[in-house]
Order: sequence, then structure tokens, then C-alpha cells
Amino acid sequence: MTLSLRTISREEHLAFIQSLPSASHMQVPSWADVKSEWRSERLGWFDTTGQLVGTALVLYRQLPKLKRYLAYMPEGPVINWFDPDLDRWMKPMLAHLKSAGAFSVKMGPPVVIRRWEAAAIKEAIAGKQAKRLRDVQATFIEPRAFEVSDRLRRMGWQQGEDGGAGFGDVQPRYVFQVPLAGRSLEDVHRGFNQLWRRNIKKAEKAGVQVYQGGYDELKIFHELYVVTAQRDGFRPRPLSYFQQMWKALSAEDPNRMRLYLAVHEGEVLAATTMLVVGEHVWYSYGASANHKREVRPSNAIQWRMLCDAYHLGASVYDLRGIGDSLDENDHLFGLIQFKLGTGGYAAEYIGEWDYPLNKLLHKALDMYMSRR
Repeated sequence: MTLSLRTISREEHLAFIQSLPSASHMQVPSWADVKSEWRSERLGWFDTTGQLVGTALVLYRQLPKLKRYLAYMPEGPVINWFDPDLDRWMKPMLAHLKSAGAFSVKMGPPVVIRRWEAAAIKEAIAGKQAKRLRDVQATFIEPRAFEVSDRLRRMGWQQGEDGGAGFGDVQPRYVFQVPLAGRSLEDVHRGFNQLWRRNIKKAEKAGVQVYQGGYDELKIFHELYVVTAQRDGFRPRPLSYFQQMWKALSAEDPNRMRLYLAVHEGEVLAATTMLVVGEHVWYSYGASANHKREVRPSNAIQWRMLCDAYHLGASVYDLRGIGDSLDENDHLFGLIQFKLGTGGYAAEYIGEWDYPLNKLLHKALDMYMSRR
């Protein structure tokens, strides 16, 4: 059965996303308003009956001085990735993007290939059995994901030499998630390691209060976020980015973005943002002060977010990216160690893929990116 593809309205796009159990927050219509420095387009695939069966939010980044674009679909498109005839989705999409002036296409299929339960990772770290996550025997493997990768390669899609491992992709290939479906909050709490449970209790005893903030409190969040950036050595986004994100996402759905603040003795010590699309909830950005860490505001705020995600009917609480290194000396090891304490699982996506529509321009961009 052939599929046709055309530009769709914001209303059509949103209605389709709302009909699904979940989709990436980077594939909702309002994400285009968050990334306003990119030109954007909403695409829809239609079957022979005229029914909308898939969508994509495409972000176009123009090359300097040329009317040629990199077309990027973060954590998308939202299609049936396990369709044996993947070509019927990709062909019309590539033809459309080429006609729109794209010289290269980048996408991130939301397809999980492996999962590792927290216990398996802890065992590997304790026994120094593996240097990387992919060296640990997976708890769950999705054979269909390998088929998706094979089909994409046969069509001419490419991945970097490391296959997008770790933070090599624009979006993280490895994430840490806590399953909520079919569990009680007591089950979730019991799944935490002893240190996490102790820290949640410690925060409670110390009188740490967590509350949901609004647009005006984004300034408080941002002050802590800058402190965190200086401590962890990354470049912080400006306050205006978060204000734009709040306005754009909240206009689409008042519950799409939430802000949480952990307060101790009248002082905000930690703040986080949370994103919601259907049954999928993400811990998006986190920030914390350098002092009073002993009252454990970060554990308190995560527990509150998890509880709220549960009450919203979420099936998964997503702590987002982790590195794939299990080496205790690696600078990203602390990240996986902190998230492991929630007792969830690490998940590996099949990574981001590139399709060069103009090989010369694609190679030039590749060389430029590798030098940055």
C-alpha cells in the first residue's frame, strides 16, 4: 500500500500526537516555536483512504550564504518504524525534503534496541566486568530494531563511526528510565537503592519542601542553572530560551512543561523542569546550589516529580541522557550512578541517521562539525 506525504496544519499534527500513547516532546508542533531560529515544517503521511498515519516535525538549518538546508527531525519522525516496507515512508519524505532545498537529512528514530536493568549494570560496575554499557549482557533485546537499522543502511542512510554511541549524536543515544505502568508508588519507592531512600528521608526530616513554580520563577531556576553550569563545565542556555520554551509549550498544552523548586529554610536549593507528552514524562533540565547539599534537595525534587508523573498516568519517567562508560574515572560516570539509584533501566536507541542528498555539501558539513 503506497503512502502519500504533504505539509499538514498545526491542528492536524497536534490531533495525531494526542491520539498516541506518547511521542517525543521534540515532535510536538510547539517544539518548532521553541526552536524558532530554525525554519520548520509539519509533514504528514496519508494512506489510500486519506487517513493521517504518521507525522514529522522538520527543522531546517540554512547553510551560510546558500539556500540549502540541513533537515533535522529530532527523535522522529513519528511513524510505524516496524513496517517491513520502510521505503514507502522514507521515499516520499526524502523527495519532499530535497524539493524543499535540503542537502542532508538527519533523523532520530524513536526505536529502543536494548535495555539493561539497574541490577545488571550495578553488578557489572561492582565486578569491573565491563568498560561500556554495550559490553554488559542486555536484559531485553528488540530484534525488530536490528531489522530497522539494516533496512536504513540498505536505503543509503548512514551513521558515524561510533554508531552514535554515548553523546556522539545530537540527542543522547542512551537514556535512563523508570517504568511506572502496572506498579504502585510503593513499588517504585522500594525499587530505589538504599542510598536514594535514605536521602529522600533525610530531605524530609530536614524540612525540604518541593513546590511547583510558574513562569516568574524561571529566573530563580536559571540562577541555579548557571551555578550548575559553572560547576559541571558546560555552557548554559540563556534565560530567554527557557522563557520561550515555557510560553511555546504552555500555549499548546498548559501541562506540557512544569517547573519544580526545592526549598530549605526559605532558600531555593534545587530546581528542575519536566515535560509531558501523553504517557511519557521527561526530567528535562536540572539545577542545584553548591551549598547545603547534605539536605538532599535533588533527591527530594526527583521523588516529587516521579510521584506527580505517576498521578498524571505516565507509563514511564524518563531521566534522559547518560553516557555509556562504566569507568568510575569517566566524567559522565556520576550521571549514570545517580540515575541508577532509581532502580529503573538504561535504554539504548538505534541512534541518529544521516542521508546525504548532496554528497559534496554533506561531506563539507561533516568536516566542519568534526572540527568544532
